[in-house]
Amino acid sequence: MNGSLLINEIFHSIQGESTRTGLPCVFIRLKGCHLRCVWCDTSYAFTEGQRISIDEIIEQVSKFPTRLVQVTGGEPLLQADVHELMRRLCDEDWTVLLETSGASDISECDARVIRIMDLKAPSSGECERNLMDNLVLLNPTDEVKIVIGDRNDYQWAKDIISQYDLTTKVAAVLLSPVFPQASDEHISGHEGLDPAELAKWMLEDGLDVRLQTQLHKIIWHPQTRGV
Repeated sequence: MNGSLLINEIFHSIQGESTRTGLPCVFIRLKGCHLRCVWCDTSYAFTEGQRISIDEIIEQVSKFPTRLVQVTGGEPLLQADVHELMRRLCDEDWTVLLETSGASDISECDARVIRIMDLKAPSSGECERNLMDNLVLLNPTDEVKIVIGDRNDYQWAKDIISQYDLTTKVAAVLLSPVFPQASDEHISGHEGLDPAELAKWMLEDGLDVRLQTQLHKIIWHPQTRGV
C-alpha cells in the first residue's frame, strides 16, 4: 500500500550545507519535530504542512532538473513512511541526502541514503536528546554536522569528535557557526557566532574538520523560505 507523509514544502534550490554545498538540489521538508533548539531557523515546519502521498511527492520531485534530493525537516525520521520514500528515491537513481537531528534512530535507513547527522551541542538546549548510539551506526559516506554557538559548544564538539573518532569514521565533520537571526512571529532572535572566531579556534587546535556557513542565507535573505 502506498504511504503518505506530512510535508511542509518541496522546493528546488542551491544546497547550502554539507560537502555538496553549492549544488542544485531538491528539498523535501517534512512537518514536525520533537526538539526545540533555541536557534532553530525552521520552526514553521513544526505545525505547517499537508499530507501528500509518496507517489505525488516523487512526481513533484521529478519535475525539477536535478538528481540530488535532500529529505529534511523538522525531523524527518519521526514519520515511519519516510523510509519508503527514501528507498523509492534511491531505486529511481536519485542521490538521497537525509538531514536528521541525531535524536532519532537511524538504524532503519536504507544503506544507500547519505545521512547528515546534526548533533546538538549544549547551547542548543537539546544536547541531552542526542542518541549517541547512532554514532556507531554511521557509514563512511555519512556526514556529521555540529552547530556551534560558543566556546563551550566548540569544546564539546572536540570531545565528541575525538571520543568517537569521527574524522576517520565519516566522510566529513562539519562545524557550523550559529547564524545571526532576527526575531519574527516564527523564530526567536540571537546574535550568532562570528565564523572568524570559530575558524580561529579550529586553526589553533589543528582540528581536521570542515568549517561551513549556510550558503543559502548568504545568497538570499536569511529568513527566506523555499530556498
